[in-house]
Amino acid sequence: MDLFISDLHLDDSRPQICELLLRYLAGPARDAERLFILGDLFEFWIGDDYPNPLADQVAAGLADLKASGTRLYFMPGNRDFLVGADYCGRAGLEPLAEPVTVTLGHQSAVLCHGDALCTGDEAYQAFRAKVRAPGWIEAFLAQPLAQRLEFARYAREESARQNAGKAAEIMDVTPSEVVRLLREQGVDLLIHGHTHRPGLHDVDVDGRSCQRVVLGDWYEQGSVLVFDHDRLTLQQLEHQPPHC
Repeated sequence: MDLFISDLHLDDSRPQICELLLRYLAGPARDAERLFILGDLFEFWIGDDYPNPLADQVAAGLADLKASGTRLYFMPGNRDFLVGADYCGRAGLEPLAEPVTVTLGHQSAVLCHGDALCTGDEAYQAFRAKVRAPGWIEAFLAQPLAQRLEFARYAREESARQNAGKAAEIMDVTPSEVVRLLREQGVDLLIHGHTHRPGLHDVDVDGRSCQRVVLGDWYEQGSVLVFDHDRLTLQQLEHQPPHC
C-alpha cells in the first residue's frame, strides 16, 4: 500500500492539523510500504536552522514511522521548497525532485506538487522562477533569521492579497500543461496537490485515456490518497474536537 498527502500547511496557529498528522503517522500509516509527501507540509520554511518545535515533533513522528518499515519521500512545495538535507535526514525523508515517475502496481504515475502546472498565473510563475534559482536560495539562507522571517511574513500576506483578486481558473492547473506532462512522461496517471481541489479527473492524451488525481488540503479534514491492490481511493481524516 502506498499513501500520498500534500498541503498540510503545518503551523503553530493550526495545532489540530499537526495532531491529526501525528496520530495518522503512529497508526494507519504504519501499514503502508511508502508515504509520499507532495509539498507544502509546512506553511512556510526559512531554513533548516530555524528553531521550530512543531517541525521537530513532525520529524520525530516521521522518523518513527520510517523505523517501523515505511519508506518516506518528500517533494517540496511552493511554501516549503527550502526544506534541506538536514531536516530530511532527521525526519527520515528521501527528497524527490519534480516531476518524478514512480511505479504503482502495474502502472506508472508522474508526481509533482502542482504549482508548476498553473501556467495561467504568470505573475506567480515569474516569482517561482526567481526564488527557485540557486543563487537566490544561497543569498536568502545567508541572511539573519529575523530578515528571513520578515520576508516569509511579507510573502504570505502578498500572496493572499494577490490571490484575492485572481480568477479561480487562473490559479488552477492549465489543462494543456497536464496533457504535456503526461505525454512527456509517457504515463497514464498524474498525482499532485497545490490547488486544494481534491478529485479524480479523466484526461484525454492523444486518444489515450489518462487520469489526474488531486490531493486535498488538511484545513477542515485530512486528505490521503491510498493506492492499494491497484485501486486509488481518496480518503478523509476527521479532526478530533479540541480538548476542554
